[in-house]
Amino acid sequence: MSAGQDSGRQRPPRRPTAADGFVVVDKPAGWTSHDVVARTRGLAGTRKVGHAGTLDPMATGVLVLGVGKATRLLTYVVGADKDYDATVRLGVATNTDDAEGEVTASPGARSVPDDVLRSAVEELTGDIMQVPTTVSAIKVNGERAYARARAGEDIELTARPVTVSRFDVLGTRPGVAGDVPVLDLDVRVTVSSGTYVRALARDLGAALGTGGHLTALRRTRVGGYGLGGARTLDAMQAQADRDGTLATLPLADAARGVLPVRDVDDAEARALGHGQWIAPSGRTGVLAAIDPAGNLVGLVEDTRRKGEDLAKPVLVTR
Repeated sequence: MSAGQDSGRQRPPRRPTAADGFVVVDKPAGWTSHDVVARTRGLAGTRKVGHAGTLDPMATGVLVLGVGKATRLLTYVVGADKDYDATVRLGVATNTDDAEGEVTASPGARSVPDDVLRSAVEELTGDIMQVPTTVSAIKVNGERAYARARAGEDIELTARPVTVSRFDVLGTRPGVAGDVPVLDLDVRVTVSSGTYVRALARDLGAALGTGGHLTALRRTRVGGYGLGGARTLDAMQAQADRDGTLATLPLADAARGVLPVRDVDDAEARALGHGQWIAPSGRTGVLAAIDPAGNLVGLVEDTRRKGEDLAKPVLVTR
């Protein structure tokens, strides 16, 4: 093949690398979280892109991505609480606890008395023990549960403590799935990290003496990031084409979305930049250290060293 012919088949030049920061995506249905990361890597001109918490392919909504140094902040987003809007279908159970799985039971469901439904929902609200859905990313003997389940193994997962801060039933809609009477519930939940909304649907169905699974799931908030600040992939593409570089949420703003802030002066900022410890803040937990110019210097946490209280740099971003 001639050089001229070969040059005509070359890939387009890589985009300029996006600035370190977060990108909040409104994930479309049918895409895996990895699909979104792969698309964003191309738009951001770097492979250093990661996500904070997987969304199932059927789910839509807020997916927080980190670009460059911001990938080091993602661990704090993963642990944040989350809001979801979902539809629970009572009357049918599936092996994945959602509409993508195979039907395992179809006992059907008609109307449920308000007081019975309310009582069942209350039992699944607050601090509860939840058995994760079998088709999950939890590791069992070093292998993901979903991989073992899809290989035909019977998986028994241990119940874990989770918190369901809110579980509101917004409306009910009777219907028919095939020839099975079903009752769809539109719900809104706020849950701690590690909670499976699919498992809430499963357990609600069981509590009401029938099957239950999710037919729709939309994540509306992760920590301080909501749909109002999320962009579709098409909007991200259009913006990157227009401006030449994918826009990101600056590191300081990204940190503010999940962590309390500690303002540091220039001397403290310089010290942290060199990995040195500084005076304590007197506050518990990890704090985002912001310098007078509004830049994220790093993350700090009070600790005790040699009998003295100090703030150690947990992460330095300079």
